[in-house]
Amino acid sequence: MNLIFRLLLTFNATSLLLLIYLVQKGITLSKLFPACTLLVTWPNFVSYLIYLAIPILLTGVSILLSRWLGSDAFKKGEVDSIEHANNSFLPSYLGYFFVALSISNWETLFFVYGVLFIFTFLSQALYFNPLFLLFGFEFYNIKTKNGTAIFLISRNKYKKPNEIDIEKAHRINNYTFIERG
Repeated sequence: MNLIFRLLLTFNATSLLLLIYLVQKGITLSKLFPACTLLVTWPNFVSYLIYLAIPILLTGVSILLSRWLGSDAFKKGEVDSIEHANNSFLPSYLGYFFVALSISNWETLFFVYGVLFIFTFLSQALYFNPLFLLFGFEFYNIKTKNGTAIFLISRNKYKKPNEIDIEKAHRINNYTFIERG
């Protein structure tokens, strides 16, 4: 289950590159499926909304699937420091957008996306997905009393280390947890 979950998280985190490419190139559903005559009558923005809906729905699925991951607890007093991490990943995602805007053809898109997907999956360090923000999640870098650095995805709004008392945080990997809340 963990492998499927991590693959899904990796796709969700990198899929915005595909979305930006499709929109920038004006590739609509009617161009992808020319045999479907109904799609020809749809305005372009409907295709783009459907493209956006796919990673949003898959992010929702990944949140639901997280219940079957192993879990750990973070007891009150175990956390030494906490840092809000929402804004620290924005430059990475802006980079995806600029890369997507500069890709000129399908072959290059598939190659670049494949490399990006593999590196994101293999890094396993963080599974930051800006779409989690739409579901009310926040991102935190946490350091425990024993010096372990943890990336926490949570719906709770933490400000101080002594506020953290988590009965169940689902383990994505050894350094990344999601608190479904």
